[in-house]
Amino acid sequence: MTGTHAMQDVIAIVGGTGPQGSGLAFRFARAGYRVALGSRSLERAEAKAAGLRERGAAHITAATNAEACARASLVVMAIPYDGHDQLVQELSPHLSGKIVVTCVNPLTFDERGPIGLLPGDSSAAETAAALLPESAVVGAFHHLSAVALNDPDADLSDQTVMVAADDEAAADHVAELAGAVTGARGVCIGPLRLNRHLEPLTAALISVNRRYKTHSGIALAGVPDGPPVRR
Repeated sequence: MTGTHAMQDVIAIVGGTGPQGSGLAFRFARAGYRVALGSRSLERAEAKAAGLRERGAAHITAATNAEACARASLVVMAIPYDGHDQLVQELSPHLSGKIVVTCVNPLTFDERGPIGLLPGDSSAAETAAALLPESAVVGAFHHLSAVALNDPDADLSDQTVMVAADDEAAADHVAELAGAVTGARGVCIGPLRLNRHLEPLTAALISVNRRYKTHSGIALAGVPDGPPVRR
């Protein structure tokens, strides 16, 4: 699914009215992809989609979450962890045979700041994969600032989208797709279980952002251009 064919496919954003979801929708649509922006509320989706179109993202249409998934060949789950399992189960009939990208970050907050919510032997992505045995679940886009994603002038080309998946073809496709968001191909880091490290790492970025009043991201040094060498 590359080139012109990919542009003709639809990317669904579940939770598309939230900051992360709307930012990814904006970036994908501005790059020429057709985007179905999903929400529990069709009215909220229509309002958000209209606002994004006014900012130059012409290829965005509104839908309920279920309708967006039904239209799409690839689905991005940009939802809070609270209620995650129930929503994934509800949408599962529309996700069979599709790539499902999760950027869900299970975090909690206390008086000292953010910290990962799940134990070290679990992740939201692995939970989604268990609930979606007929889908290729991919972890990606966890560490991109929602503020930067929604800023048309923000340059994200120096930031790395790390991609974790058990399906290598799906990982390669999402790594290529990351270029529409940041301007640079993503990096395939290995199997889906590595999401146990990607998801809680977001807490460190939130802490940095609070301390330095910025919108930080992650850049990996020393990774050659192009797809990974498979062994």
